[in-house]
Amino acid sequence: MTLPVLLFPGQGAQQVGMGADLIAHSPAAAYVFAEANDTLGFSLSRLCFEGPEEELTDTINAQPAMLTTSIAALRSLEAVLGRPLTAAAAAGHSMGEYSALVAAGALDFAEALRLVRERGRLMKSADELAPGGMAAILALDTAVIEQICDELRDQTGRFVHIANDNCPGQVVISGDEQALMQAMAACEKAGARKVVRLSITIAAHSPLMGAVEADFAQAVQAATLFSPRFPVIANITARPLTTVVEIRSELVGQLQSSVQWTASMQYLIDQGHEVFYEFGPGGVLAGLLKRIDRRLRGIPSVATWADVQTLAAQLA
Repeated sequence: MTLPVLLFPGQGAQQVGMGADLIAHSPAAAYVFAEANDTLGFSLSRLCFEGPEEELTDTINAQPAMLTTSIAALRSLEAVLGRPLTAAAAAGHSMGEYSALVAAGALDFAEALRLVRERGRLMKSADELAPGGMAAILALDTAVIEQICDELRDQTGRFVHIANDNCPGQVVISGDEQALMQAMAACEKAGARKVVRLSITIAAHSPLMGAVEADFAQAVQAATLFSPRFPVIANITARPLTTVVEIRSELVGQLQSSVQWTASMQYLIDQGHEVFYEFGPGGVLAGLLKRIDRRLRGIPSVATWADVQTLAAQLA
């Protein structure tokens, strides 16, 4: 049997109600949410299930919420199968990299929760010092977007750049609030099919996060990490992380570095991988993968109990 690649979405895919259906049917999912509540000291489960949306979207909450929901979906499937899900590799988009590391056994779930909660807290504090945000640019040449960002940085002294290369025709820019708004307008004028401000309250993957990198590096250094059971593809380099040293460097560097998602998926495809499963709400990564390689259609996205049952039946 061909081993799958496991994919995990990041911040921005969160939605009120996520996980509620899982815990209604899966004791394994309920255990994951209970552990998250105990570890964080507040009811993350209630926030995921009931909102309010603006509180769930807050980066300090969205990051542990996405981690918890993704791992709950994975553990639900494993409980139905009666065994851990064996994989060829894993990859997570931005914060989803932590979910991938949990799946690969490189991070305990509780340890990952503490790290992403601190990551979210620090990123929020960086935004308070230098407010910013992120926006998706659709159907505009990457070189044009880069030129717009470069010119705005030169003209204004304010930072904006490409933060996520998600798939052909979709990139995300990140940066200072004023520069971001100007870049969005310039991209529209240059002919972008669509420009969408994202529901992410920070300028992630940009130098605006540099103010908190040293503090986060201390948290990463203090965390207990293990060698992954299978490779996790790094956002920064689009190459496998196989050692603890590599993982620590990735988690710290990722704060400011761009997410090379297209290159990460292309690397996996070039290695001969054809089977991918996404764990978490939204099905965003399955959609991106189809645009990266048109042959890859029907990628299972596991977010509900029905999704778990469907994939479990295929794997039985």
